[in-house]
Amino acid sequence: MPIEIPAAEGTAEALVARPSTATGPVPGVILYMDAFGLRPRIQEMAQRIADWGYVVLAPNVFYRDGTVAELAPAGDMSTQEGREAAGKAAFPRVGRLTPDKALPDIIAWVSALAGLDGVAPGPIGTTGYCMGARLAVRTATSHPDVVAACGGFHGGGLATDEPDSPHLKLGNARARFVFGHADHDRSMAADAVARLGEALQTAGLEAANQIYAGAPHGYTMADTSVFDPDATERHFRELRALLDATLKG
Repeated sequence: MPIEIPAAEGTAEALVARPSTATGPVPGVILYMDAFGLRPRIQEMAQRIADWGYVVLAPNVFYRDGTVAELAPAGDMSTQEGREAAGKAAFPRVGRLTPDKALPDIIAWVSALAGLDGVAPGPIGTTGYCMGARLAVRTATSHPDVVAACGGFHGGGLATDEPDSPHLKLGNARARFVFGHADHDRSMAADAVARLGEALQTAGLEAANQIYAGAPHGYTMADTSVFDPDATERHFRELRALLDATLKG
């Protein structure tokens, strides 16, 4: 179900997925898309999570650049050439979504989720993919009293030398974290994974921080050439365990 959200600099579209069978209020989850935007694959993933017993909100975090329809990939991303072509349009948007823009938007996403029908009061979860993993971490670190679970899968740039690197704020968080990193990922190399692990440990956070052997960057995205079914199913298992333990325990 599409909705519109008043965000920091305009109106943002978002997808909402609800449980197919559950009744009564259920916990809320924010799903942060990858660089290729809101599209049927993101809706599929949101619905699968919702059917575990959650209301899932997936915002168009690139609303400043255009509507969902305007930003949708124009070609077939199931080939390497098609994915690379889509990336030429998508990747510059990632760089423009700086923390000073993302953080005010996160306030809007958290507020919108809380206001949805059927969302139970209490803690929420968040999960993000590729650049969305950074947004998931920033949500957990900027709203520690609200976010109890944070997942990040084939994320990039989670632990860098930049002064605004997401890992530097982990001391603010109270959530439980699960990271499933792509193998040999230029955007999140092994030394960055280690740095992230050290930051999680220093912050005293309960976390899993693992590299999925052989899984490429973007492995969960079934509409692209890098889809890895086994890594995707592993991610769903670990994400469900995280959400159920923190939001339903």
